[in-house]
Amino acid sequence: MNTITNTPSLTLALLGGSPAVRDEPGDLFTWPILTADDENAVLKVFRTRAMSGISITQQFEKEFEEWMGVRHALGFNNGTAALLAAMFAVGIGQGDEIICPATTYWASASPVYSLGGTVVFSDIDPLTLCLDPAQIEKHISPRTKAIMVVHYLGYPADMDPIMAIADKHGLKVVEDVSHAQGGLYKGRRLGSIGHVSGYSLMCGKSLAVGEGGMLTTNDQEIYDRAIAFGHYERFAPNIPTTSLRHLAGLPLGGCKNRMHQMSSAMGRVQLRSYDQRCAEIRKAINFFWDLLKGVPGLIPHRVDESTGSNMAGWYGAHGLFRSEELGGLSVSRFCLAVEAEGGAKGGAECQPGCNRALHLHPFFNDADIYNQGQPTRIANSARDLRQPEGSLPVAERIGAEVFFIPWFKHYRPEIIRQFANAYRKVAEHSDELLADDPGNPESLGGWNFFRGAR
Repeated sequence: MNTITNTPSLTLALLGGSPAVRDEPGDLFTWPILTADDENAVLKVFRTRAMSGISITQQFEKEFEEWMGVRHALGFNNGTAALLAAMFAVGIGQGDEIICPATTYWASASPVYSLGGTVVFSDIDPLTLCLDPAQIEKHISPRTKAIMVVHYLGYPADMDPIMAIADKHGLKVVEDVSHAQGGLYKGRRLGSIGHVSGYSLMCGKSLAVGEGGMLTTNDQEIYDRAIAFGHYERFAPNIPTTSLRHLAGLPLGGCKNRMHQMSSAMGRVQLRSYDQRCAEIRKAINFFWDLLKGVPGLIPHRVDESTGSNMAGWYGAHGLFRSEELGGLSVSRFCLAVEAEGGAKGGAECQPGCNRALHLHPFFNDADIYNQGQPTRIANSARDLRQPEGSLPVAERIGAEVFFIPWFKHYRPEIIRQFANAYRKVAEHSDELLADDPGNPESLGGWNFFRGAR
């Protein structure tokens, strides 16, 4: 039975007691998992001096297409380049707008500036942490060209209503699958539902190939435009989209975006075991959350798998925090107490926060990036699109309502129980932490990553 012994008599480690996590985690959090096959694939590229070129990348793309069930996959040097090419491929240009969730990594939005476009941020759902479909239409204008959907922390965004809104208004949907490679939404692969998708495959992601990105689509013209943007060696006069043929030979974005072939070689090997490894990750984290069922103040950030959806490789695993159920305890104080219980062992840090709300960063308010005489966000549009504090309340407050949980890479019940007991112990003794609780800082999380000061 998935239960944890209730230990109300134990003193919290932060207050001088013994930590709940007794064992060392070993390789429980080590990622990516590398084998001799990975090493041999990368060394073969090195020894044959095939680091540049596209032959191995094309093999990886073909296997990625088959795995995803899509017509086209295109390898990139990183996920940011893939998202930029996706924006270009759906026709975003001077004065155009994209709608993007405010809570995400900056690469979901900022590349649009280099196309002459701009971004309008929309609020998130406080339970899924993804774009809230109910908030989208208020941000649509005659200049809106696309909706950027982020499957944040592996949680599948609610794609059915988002696609319906896009169809209603004639908009393209770009999926950012950088947190959710291989995940499912109602039985469909994330990245196969929108018009085009971009993926980061950097070494910290759940599908890690070293440094790289991928773009997928079922639309031939979108694929051809992505090639034309930054894959000069593939941009040939016989490209299927006839309107591009007379421009062939030089990249339209002035970019060189191909994937390094050591990365594509590693990607081919990683892909073979990826679904199996993700299944074990999900088994481990679901076990962790099942152990914490009914614990006050802690809510799983996970999808109902009975719907045919899942959390992919559960990248950046988080939980939802309810301070009011713990006497008003701050998430910062809670996390410090969990880490004292052993929750900081070997990469299992329990820290508060997530990505900070992007609409509040000066980059999207004050920065004149291209010397246009006014903030780029205004210069690239026909109106002042800046969104002040208070305009997107969920994204602005969410840092105080979320926390990291261990990103288990293996199903090892005994030590997972110890980590779960650390969270339970702190939650069930939260009253002992209130007296010295300084509260949360003004903001939690980071601009470049989830973590920030506390």
